[in-house]
Amino acid sequence: MNTAIAQKESSASAHPVVAPDRWLAARKTLLAHEKELTRLRDQIARERRALPWVHIRKNYVFDAPEGRRSLADLFQGRHQLMVQHFMFGPGWEQGCPSCSFMADHVAGMALHLAQRDVSFVAVSRAPLADIERFRQRMGWQFKWVSSHGSDFNHDFGVSFTPEQVADGAVPYNYQVQAFPSDEAPGVSVFYKDDAGTVFHTYSTYGRGVEVMMGTYDLLDLTPKGRDEHNAAYPMDWVRHHDRYAPAAPVKAASAGGACCQASESQV
Repeated sequence: MNTAIAQKESSASAHPVVAPDRWLAARKTLLAHEKELTRLRDQIARERRALPWVHIRKNYVFDAPEGRRSLADLFQGRHQLMVQHFMFGPGWEQGCPSCSFMADHVAGMALHLAQRDVSFVAVSRAPLADIERFRQRMGWQFKWVSSHGSDFNHDFGVSFTPEQVADGAVPYNYQVQAFPSDEAPGVSVFYKDDAGTVFHTYSTYGRGVEVMMGTYDLLDLTPKGRDEHNAAYPMDWVRHHDRYAPAAPVKAASAGGACCQASESQV
């Protein structure tokens, strides 16, 4: 058995067990901290909404199943657009497992987002035919377009040249750093006013993309938590949802050449 797993299981079996009154006291202490976090999250959300906007002047055009579409077209009649920068580059056989983990959560959210004037779209540099093949394999219904041949991914800091990757000078997550791939994950938000002018309002990268990973929020409630043991790449356990074994493996899965192997220091 993996040493880290054995140590964690031993720690779980030795966890303190107390009377209900002591548990309640400890729970109330934690509740106070949880409320602090909730209030801080609300404050940060207000600060996020107060950020200044950037007028998008470049004419970005994407390949969609229904034909060529501009960034403004992707709003689908709504004022707000959320973009998942999905790691799927030209020549790749399939999309990134971690980005796929994010995308697996979209089906339950997209309908509700639309009710709050938000359209959702995934954008990748892979050609549209490759995107459609993979999307159909995964059974996803959300809108997914190709930015192949466009500056969109580079301008929004999620695609890099081979030279940048080799030099360790990639402009990612608002700093210059090394990154193990020429594609990176992110989430960007745009606003279109009634005159049709498009603005960039927000982008988040690195661990910021966990906003799309509701599974993590639920795992964080459990005794074993996220149960991740690879410090350099915690998400090495994630697989495409059609590639998991029938039962959860006992041993931690190896990275297996996954494409998002960014260390904690990089995110």
